[in-house]
Amino acid sequence: MKYIALLRGINIGSKNRIKMADLRTIFESMGYENVKTYLQSGNVIFDADSDNETKIADRIEKKINKTFGFSVNIIIRTESELKDIVNNNPFIEENRTEIDKFHVTFLKEKPDKETVLNLDLNNNENEKFEVIGREVYLHLPNGYSRTKLTNNTFEKKLKTIATTRNWKTATKLLELSKK
Repeated sequence: MKYIALLRGINIGSKNRIKMADLRTIFESMGYENVKTYLQSGNVIFDADSDNETKIADRIEKKINKTFGFSVNIIIRTESELKDIVNNNPFIEENRTEIDKFHVTFLKEKPDKETVLNLDLNNNENEKFEVIGREVYLHLPNGYSRTKLTNNTFEKKLKTIATTRNWKTATKLLELSKK
């Protein structure tokens, strides 16, 4: 099965540095095949025999910790899930020209409905977000660097691990997974 691993918090500043060649080597050493990385921010596409995303993520997290001496959270999506994520962005139709203003926050676990319904965030009035399943779709006209709708905010409010990718990266990962 084809998977996409999204690593949270690597290669940002001087902390938690991993070269993509080393990351590919780690995945290959664990028996994963057709390993590809995209950008320096920890996006890995690979094939695995297992259909248990949780076990795959745990295994990769342990291997990275053992190899590099720091913890990294891993969020896994299948190629099929990523296709659905890209196809179900609720903001695309009304704002087709603003692709660079879209982001998606991937959540490790699906938050419960009550938590989502009671989500009270102090965001700018022109910013929009929608939680669908294990994703938070974002439309940020002022850019991600100016928003309060960050990984940390969603992790706190939804009580799960999160990592965000811009829309260009999300769609490129889907494209690369098909090759």
